[in-house]
Amino acid sequence: MNLETFFNHFELLADAPNGVQKLRELILQLAVMGKLVPQDKNDEPASILLEKIKAEKAKLVKDKKIKKSKPLTPITDDEIPYNLPIGWEWVRLDDITLLITDGAHHTPTYTFSGVPFLSVKDISSGFINLANTRFISEETHQKLIKRCHPEFNDILLTKVGTTGIAKVIDIDIEFSIFVSLALLKFNKSLIYTYYLELLINSPLVKEKSAKNTQGVGNKNLVLKHIKNFVTPLPPLNEQHRIVKKVAQLMKYCDELENKKTEQKKQLILLGETATNKLIKTKEEDFKNNWQQIQENFELIYSTPENIKQLRQTILQLAVMGKLVPQDESDEPASILLEKIKSEKSKLVKDKKIKKSKPLPPITDDEIPYNLPVGWEWVRLGNIVNFIGGSQPPKNKFIYHEEKGYTRLIQIRDFKSEEFKTFVPNQYANRPFSKDDVMIGRYGPPVFQILRGLEGTYNVALMKADPIHLLISKDYLYYLLQEPRIQKIVIAESERTAGQTGVRKELINAFVIGLPSLNEQHRIVKKVDQLMKYCDDLEQQLTQGIEYRKKLIQTAIYQLLAA
Repeated sequence: MNLETFFNHFELLADAPNGVQKLRELILQLAVMGKLVPQDKNDEPASILLEKIKAEKAKLVKDKKIKKSKPLTPITDDEIPYNLPIGWEWVRLDDITLLITDGAHHTPTYTFSGVPFLSVKDISSGFINLANTRFISEETHQKLIKRCHPEFNDILLTKVGTTGIAKVIDIDIEFSIFVSLALLKFNKSLIYTYYLELLINSPLVKEKSAKNTQGVGNKNLVLKHIKNFVTPLPPLNEQHRIVKKVAQLMKYCDELENKKTEQKKQLILLGETATNKLIKTKEEDFKNNWQQIQENFELIYSTPENIKQLRQTILQLAVMGKLVPQDESDEPASILLEKIKSEKSKLVKDKKIKKSKPLPPITDDEIPYNLPVGWEWVRLGNIVNFIGGSQPPKNKFIYHEEKGYTRLIQIRDFKSEEFKTFVPNQYANRPFSKDDVMIGRYGPPVFQILRGLEGTYNVALMKADPIHLLISKDYLYYLLQEPRIQKIVIAESERTAGQTGVRKELINAFVIGLPSLNEQHRIVKKVDQLMKYCDDLEQQLTQGIEYRKKLIQTAIYQLLAA
């Protein structure tokens, strides 16, 4: 790919994952390779610039305005990453600057007001931000600037924390700096300020900054390494042409970034509108609204956020009775509830469960929407037994399988099988199987609905155990994930020992719509199909993302290798 083709496909490449950021980096890299603008044989070559800078430094040393720096080692072939155009020169950063130093090495006495005292936090975002800066007295400032005096059009460079960020001093005020910042002074008539900023922020020099940042924790980029950075120097006129071209392309990147952000915002809004239309629509309009969504399906669900929203919509429609048609031959939920009530009484009588306090009748204020014929409103605690976990003593834990031991399941085990814990069988008093529905009581995130493991479970988990076989565990698994219950339970969960905890009383009292057993099975089958469809959509989206990622990687390789 040549440069003309690159510019012609700029917008396509920007569409790749993190594409605009990669384009910004590529622009800077092409700039410092001499590939972004044409060379002009009439330009005074960089070798002459170097001679002028060398002569000026010698004069400043003679006049005792700067100290004579130690001679730097000549640049070796191993340090040169690529060939430069005619008229350019490889130089060390110290060769083209008059002074590279850093700020105060000791924390000064701060004052309520006075002279701003900048540290790395004040330019880490890529611009000078005085909003939260500290202040020092004029007297302290005068002492500090004898060694390090930041002035308009000098360059600041972060050397602690996030190192290697260069920023032109574009504010014409007096200030001092802390040791976390380096200061670069140079002849602005020989080196264009904004080219030097661009150069230091390019991937070429960023890589050197990262490689030479030393220490553990509060990492530091030492001055010695900054001075030794090997960098490309073009003629002065070309420096100006490069900066102008980069500014044009960065502005275009801004426009593309804003366009992408707005497009994504509109798509998410479209997804939310479609969801609300389905959920709030009247029964007679549902089919037409669903048809309209199907006609625009690929557009609406072309972002990960909207596919996530689609999953939530599927679950919400499922528990509202809008996902599958009702069958008048199904045994109604009212009869199902009578059978569950009878079964619960029997379990209490047989001492298999404790008799619980009767839950209050459901009021009109608690009913969020109308249910289909054959469904009934019911409190979860009347159809599901929520069984809290048990915490075996830690001194009984082992971390390998052994006869006479049962696996102790914790919330983390549903994400990773890396840290398995086992306890003696006599402590495994909360058994559960792979098809049981489990609730993560503590977070973040709180109220996770989990299944697929077996063993005994600890206090961070709770089992949702249907009182009767007339409640499908698969239906319960989807029911507990639907947006309404998730939103309310999470919002009302109490704070316990610094964690958000799900209270049994809260979910016991929660009001849900209950369909017949046959409809539960039909709903589960439909939800399974639609969730598989969502999986396929996400896979297609991922494949598209990977394709665009490879496209921009190929373009970058071809341009840099050309």
